[in-house]
Amino acid sequence: MNDTSATFETAGYGHYPVNHQPLSIETGPDSLRLTWDDGHESEFHYLWLRDNCPCPSCVSSLTREQLFEICDVPLSIRPVEAQLDGEYLHIQWDHDGHVSRFHPGWLRSHCYSDQARAARQWQPDIWDRATIETSLPTYDYAAMMQDDTVLLSWLRKLHDRGISLLQNTDTTPGTLLQVAARISFIRETNFGTLFDVRAKPDANTAAYTTLRLPLHTDLPTRELQPGLQFLHCLKNDAAGGESILVDGFRIAQHMREQYPDDFDALSSLPMDFYNKDRHSDYRFRGPALVLDGQGRVVEVRFANFLRGPLDVPAAQVVRHYRAYRTFISLTREPRFQFEYRLMPGDLLVFDNRRVLHARRAFDLQQGQRHLQGCYVDRDELLSRIRVLERTL
Repeated sequence: MNDTSATFETAGYGHYPVNHQPLSIETGPDSLRLTWDDGHESEFHYLWLRDNCPCPSCVSSLTREQLFEICDVPLSIRPVEAQLDGEYLHIQWDHDGHVSRFHPGWLRSHCYSDQARAARQWQPDIWDRATIETSLPTYDYAAMMQDDTVLLSWLRKLHDRGISLLQNTDTTPGTLLQVAARISFIRETNFGTLFDVRAKPDANTAAYTTLRLPLHTDLPTRELQPGLQFLHCLKNDAAGGESILVDGFRIAQHMREQYPDDFDALSSLPMDFYNKDRHSDYRFRGPALVLDGQGRVVEVRFANFLRGPLDVPAAQVVRHYRAYRTFISLTREPRFQFEYRLMPGDLLVFDNRRVLHARRAFDLQQGQRHLQGCYVDRDELLSRIRVLERTL
């Protein structure tokens, strides 16, 4: 192991505090077991440890990208020597004498015991009307723009709750560009980089009329729905136009508990979504409730006015419509709906792949209503959080 590797402790840029120290090591045929000072036990397989060696021979010092490929060592690889060197795990491998040295904070953070993996799972903070009306994450625009600590707090709340409100935002058109830049770049769509939500005669979407908009997620017609949606209120003295928001994860939870077959239908049977315009034609086919490998809901895809004809096996048609009606009926229940009238200077941000939003009809005979909106992908939110966490 050369001298430069002594400071090359992990394969990334993160910081891993040593909150617990390994006390003992026990080697087995395929793995070793570390026992920590709090009694926790971590099993690490030899293949996993060799695959994650952080030395400069295995990970580029310039890019922090992996150079080593696991196919270059045998499946039977074992340590010639495995010991605790102070707090560090020190291993010399039998295949070629390569030496690996593992940081204790990094090892504990990446322990893959059932207990550790469960503790790392993100748990969204789901809400209904009663909870969000008293706990809507609300931040001051100027404080967020000037203070990275406030920015990090805002982004964490936005991630966990799926919704937040910035108040006292500059109402100059285009201000949204500066706000989004605090996170990352804007995702451009066929509606532009910034889009103006106001009534216009050549509207290509119901959002650009005075009509009522039912609850929906934006652009379910895309393979990847936009992540965060920003709605910045510049003017709103027209009658009506109140915003209604529903946590789709809360609806899904209720369905799983009370209507399990309907939940299963919406999470397994595909729907078709069409966005037909004069100059574009976007279509996507997928279930309304998207599950991850552990069966958790990670995305809601829903817009009644953008549905295409149902295309499922004949035996599933009635089942699907029953489930779909259940979902819509639940979103209409007042206990799940958060209603809010946007005022000039309000900037509402929400997770478009989770939170459904709607708008009441409004009347322009008594005033004006002008919002500006944009999208930023979830990946950008999570990346910004991670970078702020390690720099702050």
